[in-house]
Amino acid sequence: MYIAQPIQWTERGVVMLDQRRLPAEEIFHTYTSYQEVAKAIREMVIRGAPAIGVAAAMGVALGVENSAAKSLDELRAEFPVILDTLAKTRPTAVDLFWALERMKQRFAELTSRSSDLPKIKAAMVEEAKAVHAEKRATDEAIGRFGAELMPRDGLVMTQCNAGALATAGIGTALGVFQVAVAQGKKLHVLVPETRPYLQGARLTAWELHRSDIPLTLITDNMVGHFMKTGNVGAVVTGADRIAANGDTANKIGTYQIAVLAREHNVPFYIAAPVSTFDLSIPDGDHIPIEERSSVEVTEFRGVPIAPNVRAAHPAFDVTPHKYITAIFTQSGVARAPYTESLAALASAAHSFSAA
Repeated sequence: MYIAQPIQWTERGVVMLDQRRLPAEEIFHTYTSYQEVAKAIREMVIRGAPAIGVAAAMGVALGVENSAAKSLDELRAEFPVILDTLAKTRPTAVDLFWALERMKQRFAELTSRSSDLPKIKAAMVEEAKAVHAEKRATDEAIGRFGAELMPRDGLVMTQCNAGALATAGIGTALGVFQVAVAQGKKLHVLVPETRPYLQGARLTAWELHRSDIPLTLITDNMVGHFMKTGNVGAVVTGADRIAANGDTANKIGTYQIAVLAREHNVPFYIAAPVSTFDLSIPDGDHIPIEERSSVEVTEFRGVPIAPNVRAAHPAFDVTPHKYITAIFTQSGVARAPYTESLAALASAAHSFSAA
């Protein structure tokens, strides 16, 4: 089983695998400031909701560790600037804000008890490392729950990239496939390319190929054809934000796959950590959708692929909960009615984290 390492805390700084360069090149960058980490998140050096959360936690830790503040008051004054800089990077993935809130709470705890700056800095670094370690454990638990509902053999489908590259663990959706295959299930993964950024073609195909899991790369407009003729046994995707009623934001194109899955009686599953839940919003209409540059649609790596015309680029869409068969989390499997099951799993997740 090949597991990519998209982000690591080191003595030199935060080291990230540049996912923009895959699959042609495996290039790592070292970031030594929170501003650099924020830029890496914004420019998609690292992407995927859980991995963004890990990066945000490490960015906060870098900001505190490298602060030139000479007193606790100075550090307290600087801390909101660090949080705000990272919060402004990408709006849809709630893991980013979950990680920032966690680091904020830890900072408040530490500074309420001590004014020893070296100890505070060291403890913030340890908290970021703990976020990373917990994401790994979370992925493994999600994989075990999801693998139970995978077919014994045959075709399955995913969307975008919800593997190790997106989570800093074994992956959510791809983690389900990894665990299922390790258990002896004979799965073959259909991988839509995921225009315009090609996360499926560049990243998911790369991860599955490295793991020796059989796959077939398809273009986005082939999904309906394979749903109709390919005997797809299940679809599993990740998530960037899940509302209280189960409506789920994921990479653009997920909604249409869910509709096609319903039409062809294919189970459609979400694999995501509880930190992806946003129970403060009632439904998907309240999820902010990131609008990225139209250049990412009209060009590919600087080469024009369309005339000079207007192009839209919503980076995510929302799948209504009625199309979702179940949601795999580290605390168990949620099913409709999601307003009840998600709340229960969110409560259970506190016990998981404590363990």
